[in-house]
Amino acid sequence: MLKHFITLEWKSFVRSASFGSSMVIKIFMMLGALYFIALFLVMGAGAYYLLEEQNLKPFSIINTFLIYYLFMDILMRFFLQKAPVMNIKPLMFINIRKNSIVNYGLGKTALSFFNLVHLFFFIPFTIVLIIEGFTPLNAICWLFGMVCLIFVNNYLNVLINKNDYFFYGIAALIVLVGVTQYYAVFDLTSYTARFFNGLYNMPWMVVTPLMLLIGLYSFTFRYFKKNLYLDAGLAVKHEVAKTEELTWLNQFGTLGTFLKNDIKLLKRNKRSRTTIIMSVLFLFYGLLFFTKSIEAYQAPLWQIFAAIFVTGGFLLNFGQFVPSWDSAYYPLMMSQNIKYRDYLSSKWWLMVIATIISTLLASFYLYFGIEVYLAILVGAIYNLGVNAHVVLWAGAYIKTPIDLSSSKNAFGDKQAFNVKTFLLALPKIVIPLLLYGIGYYTLGANFGFALVAAAGVAGFAFRNKVFSIIEKTYKTEKYKTLAAYKQKN
Repeated sequence: MLKHFITLEWKSFVRSASFGSSMVIKIFMMLGALYFIALFLVMGAGAYYLLEEQNLKPFSIINTFLIYYLFMDILMRFFLQKAPVMNIKPLMFINIRKNSIVNYGLGKTALSFFNLVHLFFFIPFTIVLIIEGFTPLNAICWLFGMVCLIFVNNYLNVLINKNDYFFYGIAALIVLVGVTQYYAVFDLTSYTARFFNGLYNMPWMVVTPLMLLIGLYSFTFRYFKKNLYLDAGLAVKHEVAKTEELTWLNQFGTLGTFLKNDIKLLKRNKRSRTTIIMSVLFLFYGLLFFTKSIEAYQAPLWQIFAAIFVTGGFLLNFGQFVPSWDSAYYPLMMSQNIKYRDYLSSKWWLMVIATIISTLLASFYLYFGIEVYLAILVGAIYNLGVNAHVVLWAGAYIKTPIDLSSSKNAFGDKQAFNVKTFLLALPKIVIPLLLYGIGYYTLGANFGFALVAAAGVAGFAFRNKVFSIIEKTYKTEKYKTLAAYKQKN
């Protein structure tokens, strides 16, 4: 049965819309994976000696902060790791045991990159421990305990994917623990370090993470088996009905109708709400650059780089998935007498409004000087005049249907990468950095700001011409997009 499942998965992969993506992009993705593997490998092999050079006890320090390592792992999994997905409808009509289907679905997650990459840290680190005189059996038991906890995170993520409030509770708890430790109110690590040290000092304690993993897997298995029905999740959840007419948008005609739909979409769905949260977090991204606390980020070009992201958080997160936000009913829209210009204009105006709001909210950067906020204003102008058009243009080549009920893939999906989207991504960052660099190293920072702002103004001046090109592109890609949205995997 396992062989049949693997065969079905392979056919689903080679027949999907993403399989036609350029091999160049696949190579870049593979190189990215190899980069993180190498990074974890170097950290695992060198962490012991690096801490030892600082006159610290390496094993004790690692065990002290392992709890935060696991915390960060679960946070990254929530936003980036996909939940186990299988198209169960055709399997329910044939003689296949539910246990086999559920076990295979959960087993797929065990081979996730998010699990395997940690091995490249813990295995080399354990080898170093043995080389440095630690008892081999005890070190291996410690390693086995850590691997069990990594898989505990894996299946915990599968569960919290079904309940965002549970995740936000965990995230709030992590922040609370971090703040209380920073201000020396409560030190969680003093308790967790004893447990992690115990995995080495008392090897029998490895039974604890092992039993936790077995118990969590069993609970997850029973949860999915209980809901393995064609009509699972279809029952209507009765709530107090709320209506939002947004009548003030009626004055804008068809444009107002599209804006109504987009505003409701942003407020009512998990994925879009996650995008808004990420956009708010982007406001604080500039603190890494403008506070000058990190020496590597003090180069002049980083000012524009940060400004683009501070004011363009929503634009970049929302705009890159137009028209994927409407993938659930895109075929219906395309069967109506709808003008692409009105549809695209509504998305553009939504990004413009969000960028202006972000720029106003970012006014707290005035604390770091008028030049810092000037960079943010210039970045906003470039986002409005150039990047708002570029993300719409690139969206025509993205064939990624979005599940609005899930907050996964907030940063994108493998189907979103191809040569055309890669080339269209260059103007977002490379061109403003290049323009600012030319101005800064010739006539000074103000001239660099003027060049970037001029590019944004030029984007406004040629807006109609650019929109005509974008509209034509959407019409050309229309039927490929419709075909891609019909695919489930």
